[in-house]
Amino acid sequence: MAEPASRRGRVVALLANFCWVELDQPGPDGIQRLLCTRRTRLSKSGQSICAGDWVTVDGIDWPAARGAVAAVEPRGLQLTRPPVANITRVVVVVALAEPAPDPLQLTRFLITAEATGAAVELVFSKADLLADEQVRVWLDRAAAWGYQPLAISQRDPDALERLRQRLMAPGVSVLCGPSGVGKSSLINALIPALELRVAAVSGRLQRGRHTTRHVELFALAPGALLADTPGFNRPSLPREPRELMACFPELRPPLWQGRCQFSDCLHQDEPGCGLAMPWDRQALYGECLTELLADADVGGAPSRPAAGGSVRQRGSRLEPRLAERYRRPSRRGQRQVDAAELSPPDPEG
Repeated sequence: MAEPASRRGRVVALLANFCWVELDQPGPDGIQRLLCTRRTRLSKSGQSICAGDWVTVDGIDWPAARGAVAAVEPRGLQLTRPPVANITRVVVVVALAEPAPDPLQLTRFLITAEATGAAVELVFSKADLLADEQVRVWLDRAAAWGYQPLAISQRDPDALERLRQRLMAPGVSVLCGPSGVGKSSLINALIPALELRVAAVSGRLQRGRHTTRHVELFALAPGALLADTPGFNRPSLPREPRELMACFPELRPPLWQGRCQFSDCLHQDEPGCGLAMPWDRQALYGECLTELLADADVGGAPSRPAAGGSVRQRGSRLEPRLAERYRRPSRRGQRQVDAAELSPPDPEG
C-alpha cells in the first residue's frame, strides 16, 4: 500500500530556516519526526510558522526524514512572546531566590499568561533557598491573587510530582518566566532523559543567563507536551485598560458582580467606583495602567503627556486622568463661578 503524499503533524521546534515536525501517525520504519523546510507560497501569503502549529507536510523523503510544510492549520490559543501556538496552559516560573522575586515583574508575566485565555499555573522555584516561613508568605500572597501556586525545589520530589500531575493533562503547557529562574532545570527534573543545558545565575548582577535559545516542545506524557522558552525580563502589556483589568483574577469577582456601575472606570479611586477597597496588587495595577495609557496616548513618550489626554503629569510620573464626568470641580474654579454670579451687571452692557 502506497504511503500518502502528505502527512499531518505538529511543529515542535524551529531552527533557523528549518522546523522539526512530529507526525501524528508514524511513517515507514516508524519514522515520526521530520526536518522540514517551508513552501515559498507560505511566505508569499504572509503565513508564519511557530512551535505548536498543526501543519501539513508534503514532498516527504522518508529515507532522509525530510519534508516541506505546505499548509498551516488555524491556530487556537497562542502566546505571542515567545510565539507558541495551540497552547492549553501557561506555567509562570519565578525564583524565590537568586534572583529574588520582583512583584512588578512577576505581575507582568502573569498578565502575559492571563492575556492568552489559557489556564495559568504559578510555580515558585528554588524554594530550598528560603526559610519555610518566607516561602509560605509568597504562597499565601499568590493565593490571594487567585492562583494555586506551587513551591518546588530539586530536593523536594513530592512537589515536583504534584507539578507533574498538573501538567500531564493532554495539551501544550508553556513554561515562561525571567532568565535564571530554573525553567530548563525544571524540565530536566520532569523529563530526566533530556539533559537540557543550564547555567548559573550571574554572581555580580544576580541576573539569569540565557541558556534556552529557541522554543521547543517535549513529550511529558502521551498527548501532553511541555514547551521550554527563552527567558526575558520585561513582558509586554495589553493595549486596552479593560483587557488589563481582566488579567487580574482578584478583580474578576467584583467586576462580574457589577459592583462598579461605570463601564469605562479605571478603578483608580474615581468618585463612585465600586472597587475602592484596597487590594494587594493595586499599586502594581496602577503602574501597569499608567504605562499602558502613556504608550497609547502619547506614542510611547511617557515624559510628555498630551494635552487633554488620558494621563496627567504628577511630579516625575504619569497617572491616569479621570473622565470628565468623574472629576470634581476645584474650589478655586467654584469660587470664580460664585464671584461671577454675585457681581453686579454692567449698566453699559
